[in-house]
Amino acid sequence: MNRNKTSSKHAVKVQHALSGIKVVDLTRVLGGPYATQILGDHGAEIIKVEAASGDEVRGWGPPFERDMASYFINVNRNKKSIVIDLATLAGRDLLLKLLEDADVLVDNFKTGTLEKWGIGYEDVLKDRFPGLIHCRISGFGEEGPLGGAPGYDAVVQAMTGMMSINGMAETGPVRLGAPIVDMGTGLYCVIGILMALQERHRSGLGQYIDMTLYDAALALMHPHNANYFLSNKPGKATGNSHPNISPYDKYATATNDIFIGIGNNRAFRRFCDALGESALADDPRFANNADRVINREELTALLTAALAKVDGAVFAETLLAAGVPAGPVRNIEEALLHPQTKEREMVVEKDGYRGVASPIKFSRSPDIGVESLPPYLGEHTREVLRAAGVCDDEINSLIAAGTIYQADG
Repeated sequence: MNRNKTSSKHAVKVQHALSGIKVVDLTRVLGGPYATQILGDHGAEIIKVEAASGDEVRGWGPPFERDMASYFINVNRNKKSIVIDLATLAGRDLLLKLLEDADVLVDNFKTGTLEKWGIGYEDVLKDRFPGLIHCRISGFGEEGPLGGAPGYDAVVQAMTGMMSINGMAETGPVRLGAPIVDMGTGLYCVIGILMALQERHRSGLGQYIDMTLYDAALALMHPHNANYFLSNKPGKATGNSHPNISPYDKYATATNDIFIGIGNNRAFRRFCDALGESALADDPRFANNADRVINREELTALLTAALAKVDGAVFAETLLAAGVPAGPVRNIEEALLHPQTKEREMVVEKDGYRGVASPIKFSRSPDIGVESLPPYLGEHTREVLRAAGVCDDEINSLIAAGTIYQADG
């Protein structure tokens, strides 16, 4: 099923969920660019303002395509790139011009940077653009013992306990393989921006959103924070198993590894029946989830022995058909090429570009797919400034002065 096509005989202009929203994006690296790509995927106009050196993740490779690293490509589609030297007064004047009809400003400069340049939210932007929503992403915020300190995903993982509950008991703390703090912060930014846009319908006013990697990481630490609040125990690494649920773990089979996640007694009984070990469901040691967690070691040993005799791929399908959550452990290639990924239209392609589609599926407001490829540095400088009312002579003068940059071609 193609959700981006209409069966109507008459061509109609598709209205995306965020059509008409203009976002000025001063972010770089991951959390901010991921947030603005989500907005862009659903119709918002994203103007990515970069320094002449460019977003540093343009060089975070290999692999590279079109002289851009995969790291940059994956979070910067459906944007226009404009290069402005914001350290100059002329450059800041151009930014203010872009904000005249903007709905949202997103930045992840070091705290105090915009204020130092004389364009802080409270001092300038709030009064000059009363409807503007300004979302700032920082490591730790402005105040407190860590206020103003820089933050990177893995560093914040370490500082918020996230690494302490990842890995195996014998490995010690381990960084999560995906940059969940940056990505999670990006998602929280989108939620906050959409909330602020909704609130603006009532008040007519924009507002400032103070978003930090530190806060987002703490908020993502369920159920470990909740466990601590009740037990006063900080938790520990449990490998693939779950601290609150059993069986919820990776198991070897005769053919491949599978993951089984069982959250209630009915699913546990169905699992035991399918495995040919129905007696386990009647064993008082495993009667309820709390019992299974307390007796995790005994249960794991019994299940490990039984699962070693089955074909993992076939058994996982048997469990799914019985309503038991289970699945084979796949690598990235296997996941992206799986028929379910194709059915959900989760890979988008255009002119050699391939990426993961927006997971948000509306019935009436489809995402835009890949309307424009990740931009070259300064690819749209002239186009964007013309649209903002800057004449060609002034643009040429600004290029000559080094205030802005327009990519060739």
